[in-house]
This record gives sequence, C-alpha cells and structure tokens, in this order.
Amino acid sequence: MMRGAAPTGVVSVMVLMILVLLKQIESASANGSSLGLPPRKFCNIYQGSWVYDKSYPLYDSKNCPFIERQFNCKSNGRPDSEYLKYRWQPSGCNLPRFNGLDFLGRIMKGKKLMFVGDSLSLNQWQSLTCLLHNAAPKANSTSTRSPSGLSVFSFPAYNSSIMFSRNAFLVDIVGAPPKRVMKLDSISSGSLWKTADVLVFNSWHWWLHTDRKQPWDAIMSGNVTVKDMDRLVAYEKAMMTWAKWIDQNIDPSKTKVFFQGQGNGRNKVAKAVA
Repeated sequence: MMRGAAPTGVVSVMVLMILVLLKQIESASANGSSLGLPPRKFCNIYQGSWVYDKSYPLYDSKNCPFIERQFNCKSNGRPDSEYLKYRWQPSGCNLPRFNGLDFLGRIMKGKKLMFVGDSLSLNQWQSLTCLLHNAAPKANSTSTRSPSGLSVFSFPAYNSSIMFSRNAFLVDIVGAPPKRVMKLDSISSGSLWKTADVLVFNSWHWWLHTDRKQPWDAIMSGNVTVKDMDRLVAYEKAMMTWAKWIDQNIDPSKTKVFFQGQGNGRNKVAKAVA
C-alpha cells in the first residue's frame, strides 16, 4: 500500500476509536449492561488479522476535500482498488462498523481528539475528517490551521473537534540553522496536549533521517550536547521523556492516550498507555 494512503489511516482510526468506546463501556458491560446485553469477556483487539470486506471502503477519497494531494492514491492515478477493501478483524471478537453520526453524537460530543506526530498522524487525521464528512455531509463544520501548525476540524453543533499537531519528535527542537538543538529531556508542547480528551501520538520515521533531511544540528541529553548519537538510543531517551510527561500530567480517568508503534515494516496501532 502506498505510504500515507488514506485507507490505512481509515482502518487505524477505526481501531483506535472503537477501542476508546470499548474502554468507556467496559465497566458497564462487564457484568451485564442496562441494555440487557450478556456479560462480555475481555477481548484483545490487537490480536487479529486483516480480512477482505467487499463493503469497504467507508468513503471515496476522491469526494473528500480534506486529503492532501500527496496522500490521495486514487487521485494520483493508482489503478487498482482492492487494497481499499480490508478491515481489521480481532481473533476473539467482532468490532462494530464505524458509525460517524454515533461517533459525533455520543462518543465525541463535547470532546476533543488530537493526533500528534508526523505524516502518519496527519494521514489519520485526514482520514477521520473524511469519515465524518461522509457521515454528515450537510452538517456545519469548520477547518482551520493556526500559524503554529495546529489543524482543527470542528463540528459546532456537537461541540466536537478533531485536531492534528505536527510534531515528529515529540521532544523540543530549539534554535535556528545551523544551531538547531534537539533536547531529548525537554517537552514544551504539553500545554497544548492537555486540552484534548483523547490523544493519539506517533514518532519514528524522522528519527532515521540524516544530513540535509534531519531538522536539527545537534542533540542534547542532560547537560551534554553532541553532534550526533545512536538514533535508537536517542529515540529511547526521547520516548522515556514523553512517557514521563504523560505519567506526570495526564489523568487516565479523564484522558485516553494512545501511542502508535512500528512493527514488521508497516504502520500499526500499538498499545494504549492510558
């Protein structure tokens, strides 16, 4: 599948948001809900496989105004479409089909969801906005982008916002070329993250870039500044800083936090950390 193709984001977003829903209703359904549903056993939705489903995709990317050109495989001339017809199937349970109106009216009403990361998070943000646009094409919505790079897609009638903050490293990069320093122990974007009810983070791809493609000139860890270091070591230090920030600043009873990992050479949703 083309890297950044919208359908990848669609499926990943579905898994993420359904997991949020499952967490919200888990306590109510564990011993039988008020709806008379039978008790539900725990299901690990991360164990499963991709299955073919001819009823997919859930929207036509050509009809969505929010996908950037470089992420739109169909508009860029990709001739095949079978790759669009796959969904995630957990081994031990069935996931409900994504319902955009239910998502807006019940799950996310009065709430904010924020994607934070690189183009993978951007892709998923665009995919989710396309899903919602397809579900409620006549609903009043606004799309804005601030000078700081925060993109916000809002539904005023539901008091709901889906946001994207481009932050490929999660930790700080300060200064200007040729003296840009990546500080592995510092996070200054946290005040923005605190405004969301659901946070979805990712960080990996840009850690491997070198020379002209790397957006920094030196790395600082503690009081030591070096020209470069083992990227996996730097990544681990930065992610430990991020995890520490989450532990110290996020109340898991109020805010759900997800981190998208990298495995088998493909983008996949990792475990929820809160």
